[in-house]
Amino acid sequence: MHYILWQHGIFAMYYTSSKVTASEFFRWSFFFTLINQTSNNMKIGIPKEIKNLEFRVGMTPAGVDSLIKNGHQVFVEQNAGLGSGFSDAVYQSVGAKILPTAQEVYQLAEMIVKVKEPLASEYPFIRPGQILFTYFHFAASKELTEAMIKSKAICIAYETVELPDHSLPLLTPMSEVAGRMAIQVGSFYLAKPQGGKGKLLGGVPGVLPANVLILGGGVVGTQAAKMAAGLGANVTILDTNLARLRYLNDTMPPNVNTQFSTHFAIQEHLPSTDLIIGAVLLHGAKAPHLIKREDLKKISPGSVLVDVAVDQGGCIETCRPTTHENPVFFEEDVLHYCVANMPGAVPQTSTAALTQATLPYVQLLANQGWQLACENNSALKNGLTMENGHLLDAKLALEFNL
Repeated sequence: MHYILWQHGIFAMYYTSSKVTASEFFRWSFFFTLINQTSNNMKIGIPKEIKNLEFRVGMTPAGVDSLIKNGHQVFVEQNAGLGSGFSDAVYQSVGAKILPTAQEVYQLAEMIVKVKEPLASEYPFIRPGQILFTYFHFAASKELTEAMIKSKAICIAYETVELPDHSLPLLTPMSEVAGRMAIQVGSFYLAKPQGGKGKLLGGVPGVLPANVLILGGGVVGTQAAKMAAGLGANVTILDTNLARLRYLNDTMPPNVNTQFSTHFAIQEHLPSTDLIIGAVLLHGAKAPHLIKREDLKKISPGSVLVDVAVDQGGCIETCRPTTHENPVFFEEDVLHYCVANMPGAVPQTSTAALTQATLPYVQLLANQGWQLACENNSALKNGLTMENGHLLDAKLALEFNL
């Protein structure tokens, strides 16, 4: 307010000693007011992630430094960055304030920047009108959806921030990590000591490589195919988007094949497949079950399923969310890996990749406030899922009958 009065005072002196009209004076006064309103000092909170063995943090010290240099205050929960290799001292060195508990961070912050969705123990800390900017994956949890509606918070989901070309800029970096990891963990669990059939993904001279089936040719599927192909596996990508299949066919190495996805095609591949990667994504909606329980009988014992879509409900019917602590289980002699926060296992890579994608949107929200930011940025507006107790996503309303 002092800034506006100071600007008005300067302009008033100019006005009294020049031929500027009164209407021009008030127009410029409004302009200065607007600048002040869109350069607010916002209090931003970064709590520690508490999901099982989740080591990522919502913002790197470099990101915090950028926010503080823009005039904002940042509160970081004690030891929030340790899992990603960032000490409290590093955050303090760029001007962040370290608070001992998550409750204090939530109490002070106007906007919370996280990685994963709030858990039940965090629900009481969330207050009406508070901005929550994180991965929510609402379609996988009615409980979370109802809790956030009840909180009357402003919920903006990373995974549904969508550009005009339909790309998902905040989901992409973690999809890249998860897609690459899917092959690493799948290859590991194919080994006999881990319960797999005992097959080397790339084979050796004179011995055929393993067969990898990837359901979905998006970011996850593409990255998984690159990794599997690099290890020498025989890879097939199934997708229903012909344009995408043409692109993959032109850019992938010779040991990657593409095929239009149908129920018949999936069934045809199951008996000969050693590793299946579930990489299906429906924007903001629950993933469809492309492999049913009865289909597992067609898969040879010791084969491995890695369902990267598990945080959106999974595209394999028998999948259920697991943790890094207990990542696998058997169904019908088929090994299932369904960790819902796969990138959390490589936090130094994941946190850096996430921050570089989210920081421009965090800056926009902090500088302009959520209403103006969403009005001015269509991608951010697409991520706006809840506002003061109102659900704004038609797919979620249909999914949960809300």
